[in-house]
Amino acid sequence: MSHSPASIPRRAVVIRHVAFEDLGSFTRPLVEGGWRIQYLEAGVDELDGAADADLLVVLGGPIGAGDERQYPFLADEVRLIERRLAVDRPTLGICLGAQLMARALGARVYGAGRKEIGWGPLSLSAAGAASDLSLLAPSHASVLHWHGDTFDLPRGALHLASTKVCENQAFRWSVRALALQFHPEVTAAGLERWFIGHTLEIETTPDVSVAQLRDATRRFAPALERRGPEFFRQWLARVL
Repeated sequence: MSHSPASIPRRAVVIRHVAFEDLGSFTRPLVEGGWRIQYLEAGVDELDGAADADLLVVLGGPIGAGDERQYPFLADEVRLIERRLAVDRPTLGICLGAQLMARALGARVYGAGRKEIGWGPLSLSAAGAASDLSLLAPSHASVLHWHGDTFDLPRGALHLASTKVCENQAFRWSVRALALQFHPEVTAAGLERWFIGHTLEIETTPDVSVAQLRDATRRFAPALERRGPEFFRQWLARVL
C-alpha cells in the first residue's frame, strides 16, 4: 500500500545527553501535531540520520561544549549542527545545545565565572520582545537557568535575551535556528529527577539547595508549563 507524502509524519530528532533531561513540556505539541519523536543518546547512538530530520533539538547536559577530549561525540554534534545551520533546517539548542550551536558558528564558549542555577527572569532585547520569546517573559515571569558556561554571540546572530549573569541567553541564526541558554521545557515533576541526578552540583554550588530549588519550582513551574508549549508551538509554526 502506498502512502502519500501528506501521510508521512514529520520527524523530530532529539539529542539527549542525560536521561532525565528530556523534552519535558515540549513533548505535547509534537505529539498533538502527529510528529514522530526519535531520541538519540549522545555518546551511544550514531548521529548520521539526524541531518535531514524535519526538526533537530539538542538538549542540555552536565558536560562542557568544549570537552571533546573526554567526550569525542561532541565533535560529531558540532558537525551535525554545522550541516543543518548551513542549509537553515529547523534547529533548536537548549543549554548545552545552545553552546554547541555557538561553537558550530565559530563563537567562543567559556566559563561564566559563576554558576547560574535556579529560577529567574529574562531580559529581552528589542528583537527578543518582537519574537516568540515574548510568550516566555512577561512581567514577573521566571524561567529555569542551570549552567556554568556561557558563550560569545556568534557573528551574524540576532541577540534575543540576557540575564545579569550571562549577557547571551538566546540568539536566532538565520530564520530557522534558535539557541536558548535557559530551560523553557522543564516541568515540576521532571525537575525532581534533576534534583537527584544533579545532587553533587547542587551541594557544591554556593547559595543553592534542593529545598530552595523545589520551593521556587512550586512557584514558577506551573506558569512555565503553560507558556513553554505555547512558545514551542508558535516557534514551530514559524520555522516549518
